[in-house]
Amino acid sequence: MSRLATRFEQLKSKQRKALVSYVMAGDPQPQVTVPLLHQMVEAGVDVIELGLPFSDPMADGPVIALAAERALAGGTSTMDALNMIKAFREKDQETPVVLMGYLNPVEVIGYEKFAAYAKECGVDGVLLVDLPPEEAKEFDVVLKQHDMDQIFLLAPTSTDERIQHVVNQASGFIYYVSLKGVTGAATLDVAEAAARIAKIKTKTSIPVGVGFGISDAASAKAMGEVADAVIVGSAFVKPFATLAIDQAVEQTVNKVKELRAALDELV
Repeated sequence: MSRLATRFEQLKSKQRKALVSYVMAGDPQPQVTVPLLHQMVEAGVDVIELGLPFSDPMADGPVIALAAERALAGGTSTMDALNMIKAFREKDQETPVVLMGYLNPVEVIGYEKFAAYAKECGVDGVLLVDLPPEEAKEFDVVLKQHDMDQIFLLAPTSTDERIQHVVNQASGFIYYVSLKGVTGAATLDVAEAAARIAKIKTKTSIPVGVGFGISDAASAKAMGEVADAVIVGSAFVKPFATLAIDQAVEQTVNKVKELRAALDELV
């Protein structure tokens, strides 16, 4: 059983919801990432989603787009991000790690080389925002050869046909984008998201996580009532734009504790 499947089964047996944290690899400096990941896990994160820095992050709002710029300016490449996971695995062999990024850097490296090294470093799944399921079969074959999950996005605008397509192809978990917009947007419609998630869950037993627009205890708790996982990114990344590193780390870890406590109220 994969690390992702194991983690979701463990949480389900305890009637707990997964907290998935997004961190941009190399932001604001390469040496910050691995210690930060360990502190976030200790504070209550169940699954890590590590962002791969990219110069044209079309799905991301300004908070994460600027984080990518800082990471790239600091010299962090896709291979560097993989090496960060390898370093993380020296102390943590249990927490699932999913890569989130864009197709271009993976194509530059090559599917096979990327997947083989990602597996060697301890990656459990990959979500490429701009690789739709209709075009992802070749990459999916390569990932499966290396026992990694391919995560797909669904959105409020996804048709029944697209939902079924993703359900048939996805593994690990399905990422439901809770709003029509980019990461960090503040227009979360809880009722609409809840209805869409409920619909998706009638079609699959794969866990469904929800992200985009979740930034505080109230929104996390509301989404945790209907989803298997709550995915938070901009709220964890934002402190690094303006605060000193130590202060940003402290604020991010405190945010993890806040959201973890809110989700645990659902038990």
